[in-house]
Amino acid sequence: MNFYYWSPFLSEVATVKAVLNSAHSLSKYSKGNFKPYIINSVGEWTSFKDEIKDKQIGLIDFCQKNFFYKNLPRFGYIKSRYSYLLIILKSYRKLYKFLKSKGKNDYIIIHLISSLPLIYLILFKFECKFILRISGFPKLNIFRKLLWKIISKKLHLVFCPTEETRNSLIELGVFSEDKIVFLPDPIVKISTINFKKRKNEELNLPFKDYFVSVGRLSKQKNQMFLINFFKNNFENENLLIIGDGELKDELSFKIKSNNLQKRIILIPYKKNIFNIIANSKAVLVSSLWEDPGFVMIESAAIGKVVVISDCPSGPKEFIDFNKNGFIFKSNNEESFLESLNSFFKKSDHEIKKIKVNAKKKSKIYTQFNHYKILKKNLDF
Repeated sequence: MNFYYWSPFLSEVATVKAVLNSAHSLSKYSKGNFKPYIINSVGEWTSFKDEIKDKQIGLIDFCQKNFFYKNLPRFGYIKSRYSYLLIILKSYRKLYKFLKSKGKNDYIIIHLISSLPLIYLILFKFECKFILRISGFPKLNIFRKLLWKIISKKLHLVFCPTEETRNSLIELGVFSEDKIVFLPDPIVKISTINFKKRKNEELNLPFKDYFVSVGRLSKQKNQMFLINFFKNNFENENLLIIGDGELKDELSFKIKSNNLQKRIILIPYKKNIFNIIANSKAVLVSSLWEDPGFVMIESAAIGKVVVISDCPSGPKEFIDFNKNGFIFKSNNEESFLESLNSFFKKSDHEIKKIKVNAKKKSKIYTQFNHYKILKKNLDF
């Protein structure tokens, strides 16, 4: 029995970490009964080779060099769709041959650019089992809905990162309910997080106290909402935004044009952000959608309060009516202000209770729990 992850990507989104951690959970806890593999379609996983090797994960190289991958357009809807098409054209023959070579005890877990393997599932017969992992809250256009309905019976299982997404798929009736499984992403490894949290990160900020926002500078993460809010509210509060992305220039211009450079700082993404998070007042997440939110869960795991929007899908079920953090209406400044004021008014005892609750909740997102659910549903 072997597991193969199909997950081509253009940028290091949270799914990349989810794939690595999922594969690692199988290699770590299966006691050598089988080995997980990641398919390197166009060189996107080449820069992760050392990490993949360290985690005892196999790498299937369709393309060993990443020159093609590095030169793909990335930012913007049209450019990214063009790149996805190029990835499909580059790898469609090799993927077909690979799938044909797999047996009935092999599993193909489809994370990103799912259209190619799913179309193959329509056109051809394979012995291996296909599992679709839903990334984020599914937006069903006509093509995707038709594709999912056609291949529904041929899929072995459908994994969802949140209960909210699972319930939504059940309501849509695209897949049979018994195939839809809530599988929390393996986000948290407490020992690693605590180790990184203790490492000092010199930032040379013009302020000591700050709120922090971490995430890709994109429409989804909605950092413009935070900048506008801090421009109009809490003149004595500071905001640190950590990330890279297509909206960097736009966000930088907004900060400079409103003379907010002393209160709002934008810095590039760093591999170790846990010390920065640990020393902040709280973590602010203004996303328009999440699945369920890696930053939210990692922050909770190190004992930091999170103030997050009620976007689909996941934050509401994690925060649980403000028991594990503070939640506000997405893109609503008035609601956000109420949540922050509630945070300021809480006693130290009340804040400590929220932190403890959130830390307990984060434990369902460990690698071991992820492995246990896989084992239960795949019966190995």
